[in-house]
Amino acid sequence: MLILGLESSCDETGIALYDLGAMRLLAHAVHSQVAMHEAYGGVVPELASRDHIRRIIPLAREVFGRAGCDVSDLGLVAYTEGPGLAGALLVGASFAHALALALRVPALGIHHLEGHLLSPLLSARPAGFPFVALLVSGGHTQLMRVDAVGRYLLLGETQDDAAGEAFDKTAKLLGLGYPGGPALSQVALRGVSGRYRLPRPMMDSGDLDFSFSGLKTAVLTLVRGREPSEEFTADVARAFEDAVVDVLVAKCAQAMDATGLARLVVAGGVGANRSLRAALDARGKRCGFEVFYPEPELCTDNGAMIAFAAALRVNAGLAAPRRNAFTVRPRWELGEASGIAEPP
Repeated sequence: MLILGLESSCDETGIALYDLGAMRLLAHAVHSQVAMHEAYGGVVPELASRDHIRRIIPLAREVFGRAGCDVSDLGLVAYTEGPGLAGALLVGASFAHALALALRVPALGIHHLEGHLLSPLLSARPAGFPFVALLVSGGHTQLMRVDAVGRYLLLGETQDDAAGEAFDKTAKLLGLGYPGGPALSQVALRGVSGRYRLPRPMMDSGDLDFSFSGLKTAVLTLVRGREPSEEFTADVARAFEDAVVDVLVAKCAQAMDATGLARLVVAGGVGANRSLRAALDARGKRCGFEVFYPEPELCTDNGAMIAFAAALRVNAGLAAPRRNAFTVRPRWELGEASGIAEPP
């Protein structure tokens, strides 16, 4: 069965085709809205929704062309049902259900975070169940125990800003470009580690929760009243990145010790950060656990993770039939996984 995956939760339009029988990704493409939102310093929801409308059909045609498939070959249409921006989600849901209705095939709503959570299993070096997952992105920072598809236990999460959100806010304080995370990480490469010392919030809290808003405030205190320079900016960026990485690595190591598991999976946009990957790999070697990542192109939002999550849910028997299920869920807990909408 051929599965079409659609991702439109925020500022990236992602389309993918996945072959369920061969368990193989045939083709995928992503259009990023970064250039459009750059002038505003952040995502403008209405502009994001309109751009999804413009991009989704041409991008789908491109992916079908790359895969050498026809739309009539589809057996399932999967889409991001939530969480995300309501208007953006509606674009993907509308397209998915219209196409599924026309072809008389099922439509399946997928949780955005489940897509990220399972995306490392799509890589050339997939992890096996069970594992601990670090979901680290602009909107989420969570540690989860994953025993199987659909079996997730929350171990800890951020109490305020997500790590990616803290990266973006700190980049803005330093006068860097948008999106802030990649810009800050690039500048940090030129910084000297240890020149400035920033706090490591909740690193020794005794639990697996996170907090990053205080770290951002510490940067604000440090830069306030200072004459900016390239050297100063680079050193502060390095200090900030070092602090975030130290906290994430420490919490991951604590989670591995608490669960007794030997595999750590890292997913989400911040998971592409080179400093984080190097530090986690080093800690894993020292503490005896393996670390798995999706390919960099699968760290950000994409349709491949949605199509793949749909394939795994179908194989696991977790796509229970639901009728009249044309819904989006801007706020949606991961434990509430949606089922499948049968064609009329």
